[in-house]
Amino acid sequence: MTGTYRLLDDIALADTAFDAEGDTPTELCDIAARALMELMADPATIGTTWTHTVECAAEDLGELLYDWLNQLVFLKDAHGVLFHDVRVRVTEGRAAPRWRLHADLSGAPVDPTSQELRADVKAVTKHLYRVMPSGTHWRARVVVDV
Repeated sequence: MTGTYRLLDDIALADTAFDAEGDTPTELCDIAARALMELMADPATIGTTWTHTVECAAEDLGELLYDWLNQLVFLKDAHGVLFHDVRVRVTEGRAAPRWRLHADLSGAPVDPTSQELRADVKAVTKHLYRVMPSGTHWRARVVVDV
């Protein structure tokens, strides 16, 4: 299975939501990041002049995904950038914290004259948030404050 996401219009008033799923925790974190990136801007219109590495760790996959997505929002605001591409790797270990994420991002400073801008995401919320295994793959529901 290739990871997928679906934007949800009728989940939360004044917010935007999406469901994401992937065969592995890595694929879930990757596709959820891509859904969030799509909410903010069309990645095809964003250059690659800015790069950044993100490391996150958490005791459970749900917290890891939540922290990861909020890191993207923080980077957008703190550095004034949008994202073109992301490469994610999630590992599970025995030592605390159990889950670790490493991601390499590329993007460019916000430029409304050359980029297709969409929603100004403020934060990923805990409202209706969930991450769960589903058969042989993983699913997440994410609501973002716009």
